Amino acid sequence: MKRLTSLISLLGISYLAFCGIAYAVGARFNSTRSIPVGIYWETRDPVEKGAYVMFCPPQSEVFDLAKTRGYIDAGYCPGGYGYMMKKILAAKTDVVSIGDDGVRVNDVLLPYSAPSELDGAGRPMPKFRTTHELGESEVLLMTDINNGSFDGRYFGLINRSQITGVIRPVLTW
Repeated sequence: MKRLTSLISLLGISYLAFCGIAYAVGARFNSTRSIPVGIYWETRDPVEKGAYVMFCPPQSEVFDLAKTRGYIDAGYCPGGYGYMMKKILAAKTDVVSIGDDGVRVNDVLLPYSAPSELDGAGRPMPKFRTTHELGESEVLLMTDINNGSFDGRYFGLINRSQITGVIRPVLTW
């Protein structure tokens, strides 16, 4: 029994060490449906439209609410927020319109962009409505695969300075 306990302890410590080293060299795991679930690698690719990115949410009431309700995790970003992963669906001089019918970029309605009135627990979702031409420092971070994501249709535009890295999928499912 003592051997089994020692073996399990050694395997657990080895697993934690492996995960720590993998994270230190750039491996990232996404478990949410905002982007495909899977393993990603942090790169030095440019922050541009179409890229998957990790970002620290800015400190604001909408992200406080999101953390309280469990839409986002607690973590090491300012405000105690966890990192988020999304796709850049609009950047630079794109014109973004966020309305009751969904999100339009340059007058094209994005799939999976219609905002929900209520969350899964029946609580009202935050509303963000705008029509705005993006400046050099602004991006729209959203999903393009899931209508249930907490993303730019609820929290608005994000400054590029909040982006901590561009990530590239390695293995997704």
